[in-house]
Amino acid sequence: MINIESYAFLQPLLEKGISEGVFPMASAAVGCRDLLFATANAGGATEHTLFDIASMSKVFAPTMLALRDIEGGTLTLYDTVSRYFPEAPPDKAEITILQLMTHTSRITPHYYLSEDAGTPDGVVASILRHPLDDLPEGTPAYSCIGYILLGKILEQIHGQPLNKLADERVFRPLGMAHTGYCPQGDNIAPTEVDPATGIAWQGIVHDENARFLGGVSANAGVFSDVLDCARFCQMLACGGQGYLSPAMLRKAIHNYTPGYDVHRGLGFHLAGTTYNYMGDLFPDDSFGHTGFTGTCFAIDPATGLWTVLLTNRVHPTRENLKLMRFRRAFHNRVYAAFSHGSVSC
Repeated sequence: MINIESYAFLQPLLEKGISEGVFPMASAAVGCRDLLFATANAGGATEHTLFDIASMSKVFAPTMLALRDIEGGTLTLYDTVSRYFPEAPPDKAEITILQLMTHTSRITPHYYLSEDAGTPDGVVASILRHPLDDLPEGTPAYSCIGYILLGKILEQIHGQPLNKLADERVFRPLGMAHTGYCPQGDNIAPTEVDPATGIAWQGIVHDENARFLGGVSANAGVFSDVLDCARFCQMLACGGQGYLSPAMLRKAIHNYTPGYDVHRGLGFHLAGTTYNYMGDLFPDDSFGHTGFTGTCFAIDPATGLWTVLLTNRVHPTRENLKLMRFRRAFHNRVYAAFSHGSVSC
């Protein structure tokens, strides 16, 4: 049996992070498969405090939508950009869904769409005309811009905006009642202080490109609380649990970039590299994702152990990088506690 008291360290660990200036607010959860072992909240956060999960949005919304479309036969990994946008120039026309999801498309990682697209309606045209990065084929380069294009492909397929697709096809089916884009209410962790106004972003997406797109984007924009994130992890830790087929999940967490210093699945970060956010103890086949604002989740598919860590480390400034070490230490503590107990759950 798992000794739930083994996770009593979560609360003081989060409070230590606050006292050391790693972040001002945090929520965490630990569990195994469909079990929730423990949660902890600090800095005024509660189990229902919404955090801007930043790039975790890539997995929560467009990745899940794409995987379900692959299962449903409306999308394949080798569909090309030109299938959905016939106007794509030759250098973009043959980019595949697989390349977009594994960040191997050579689409530049980041630029400010507001400076090139003119309006949100001009985003696809902007991405299609923007030069590709000069990289060898197959080289992973984490691209928010590439994922924005993936989101536009999904919208093209379904004729609906991404927020509606995610709500109808991901969040509601998984019982994630407090998760979505453009949240309302006061129980939302603030992020960075806007230098133009001196007021922190709160309930408004931190990412500049997602903000340009009205808060709804494939690269960022989702807000969630620790219990909804736990539900999402429970589904993945249970092999898809009726939402994704085991075959689709296996395909999603395969390493498509062996030999590089970063391992990529279909949308997922994978462990197994010298330095990764999951620390030193999570096995090499573990998977998850991070968010620039200070969020992450991790799953060990063999044992079913999963973790969620939500923080607002960018408040009041993104220059605070203390989370990088804290995150690794957090995962080490969680995995060690689990290993000291039973691994059957």
